[in-house]
Amino acid sequence: MFERLKHMLIKEFIQIFRDPRMKVIIFLPPVFQMIIFGYAVSTDVRNVSTAAYDLDNSRTSREILARFEGSGYFTLRVRVESDAAINKLLDRGEVAAAIKINKGFEQDLSSGRTAQLQVIVDGTDSNTARLVLDYSNEIAAQYEREVFESRLARTPGPAEKPTGVVLEVRSWFNENLESRNFYIPGVISLLVMVVTIMLTSMAVVREKEIGTMEQVLVTPIRPGEFILGKTIPFALIGFLDVILISMVAVFWFEVPIRGNPFLLLFSAGLYLMTTLGVGLFISTISKTQQQAMMTAFFFILPASLLSGFVFPVFNMPEPVQWVTLVNPMQHFLVIIRGIFLKGVGLEILWPQMVALFTLGILTLWLTIRRFKKTLI
Repeated sequence: MFERLKHMLIKEFIQIFRDPRMKVIIFLPPVFQMIIFGYAVSTDVRNVSTAAYDLDNSRTSREILARFEGSGYFTLRVRVESDAAINKLLDRGEVAAAIKINKGFEQDLSSGRTAQLQVIVDGTDSNTARLVLDYSNEIAAQYEREVFESRLARTPGPAEKPTGVVLEVRSWFNENLESRNFYIPGVISLLVMVVTIMLTSMAVVREKEIGTMEQVLVTPIRPGEFILGKTIPFALIGFLDVILISMVAVFWFEVPIRGNPFLLLFSAGLYLMTTLGVGLFISTISKTQQQAMMTAFFFILPASLLSGFVFPVFNMPEPVQWVTLVNPMQHFLVIIRGIFLKGVGLEILWPQMVALFTLGILTLWLTIRRFKKTLI
């Protein structure tokens, strides 16, 4: 058995690396994609293109506009003189928000009356619009507190500040609430899945197309040995890709890794066992490489959408949440985010590891069964 497996592995490595371009395709694209996705995949909103319509044109109105621009969230691109101009800019998409300050704003504020400030946002992207409104509320509330404290300081005699509720917020694991720290571990799991499934999904069907499958059929190699020989080389490539893109995440994007890196590699091995099994199963049921590629695409897209990478699993309908239990990427996302951000270990992540191990054994068993049928 070991002798047959050794020759199978030698043959696979020769076939993979005999084309110099294949070496580049295997290792460089995941690194480049990691860098691109690391910058692109972010829900942080900064430098929102903003228009200003200042009807009051007072020192106070100019000060609060400066507060908006100085926050780093808003960039005042243009000043307008009418509501129609705001509508035109929003319709064309030239600005994503507009700040309108009514006449008498400074007078109302200084006299203790409610001063109105209007923020108009483009609600096409609901997530961005919600964040822009939150930022606006925070800037206005901060300015209001400063005005109130300044008024108290100028009041002669003792003055008591009205009682209220003081909210103290503390964020664990991602102290600055940077979305990059949340998404980049997800990008790692996505890239590993895409690379391994796309490579292995064409492994067996390539043998059929180039005519070497007949040579395999006449050898005494068993289906399990054949599948194992196909799996190990791509597993090693997958491990190298995990290490490379994890190093990019840690040293380039400065995503903290608070857990045990060896536990991450062990978990990646369980994840690779599943993704490689899926890819090889797709390869055994496909007749051409084009069919294999399309089938792999139809697996990767739902797997990424139902993994919690973008949309939280607990927000999905309950039947869909049950479906996510058979999604290997969903389990690996819990593991990789737990290791990177929370620093948790085996005592917390063992259910997801057991799930990955079970899915890996099941997919490899189905692949061997399917390949056995093709031998008959």
